[in-house]
Amino acid sequence: MKAIGYKQAGPITAPESLIQFDAEMPPVGAHDLLVEVRGISVNPVDVKVREGKTPEDGTQILGYDAAGVVTEVGDDVRLFQVGDEVFYAGDITRPGTNAQFHAVDERIVGRKPKSLGFAEAAGFPLTSITAWELLFESLGVKEGEGDGETLLVVGGAGGVGSILIQLAKKLTGLNVVATASRPDTIQWVQKMGADHVINHRQSMVDQLKSLDLTPRYVASLTGTAGHFAEIIDLIKPRGHVAFIDDPETLDIKAGKPKALSFAWEFMFARSMFQTDDIQYQHELLNRVSEMIDDAVLISTVNNNLGKLTVETLKDAHAQQESGRAIGKNVLDGLN
Repeated sequence: MKAIGYKQAGPITAPESLIQFDAEMPPVGAHDLLVEVRGISVNPVDVKVREGKTPEDGTQILGYDAAGVVTEVGDDVRLFQVGDEVFYAGDITRPGTNAQFHAVDERIVGRKPKSLGFAEAAGFPLTSITAWELLFESLGVKEGEGDGETLLVVGGAGGVGSILIQLAKKLTGLNVVATASRPDTIQWVQKMGADHVINHRQSMVDQLKSLDLTPRYVASLTGTAGHFAEIIDLIKPRGHVAFIDDPETLDIKAGKPKALSFAWEFMFARSMFQTDDIQYQHELLNRVSEMIDDAVLISTVNNNLGKLTVETLKDAHAQQESGRAIGKNVLDGLN
């Protein structure tokens, strides 16, 4: 099968930062689906892996989002059958989705929304799982609750922020404040449903005071190291903070006087460690799929870059690296 990957860690501008090559068909395990990939999306994790980790042996296939059609099932598969249309975010310990075919554990796969094409559907899984787990597990919010409390989403215009705003508004009573710093990103987070927008390049403390809001929950999705002191200042005592980025150091003892709780969200943890509740991701993706088909959630895809090729994938990586990407960039399958 055809696949796109990389051999050497480095910048996307390197001549062979991404290459197309012929790969063996992936083996299908007992719980696996073999999926013909019809659409993919690009996430920050694609860039981080490509920039910072040289493959130990040969060429590594990237890609952590896909939508496609099941062509084969493993012996213990019970949730899907051949011909089903699916979407999922994959497993960081296995080869990725930038290929014609991909093997994935059925327990982290959801039914593709019927109302979306494959490329657009591929824009949802990783960010939806991340946002769902962050909101309901890392921050500890419960569905139907949160009235009178505020959630601050730092970096609201990215892929995770775009779906997190929507989940918080549709499934909880939280007041949602999102940060954005440009006219296009401000417009985007308003479209996603944010109640208020503040600029993270200015004093968030002062802006929240002017709104007479003190968040109990903070989702720090980008630039945590630079915003951490402000987060400690602006949050309520006994508040909750969740991160998805990788600050090298954080002085979390600064949160002790307010008795704050801190948590990291990493959506690959369940698949990486084969947790007892791994099938939770199948269930939440099905919920997201239903919400999309019922028009409760709107698309977070901002750009379809066309058919998956080395050139279009390089473009998607470059846009992700720029730090100016809004929502999700997606591509059609590699055929």
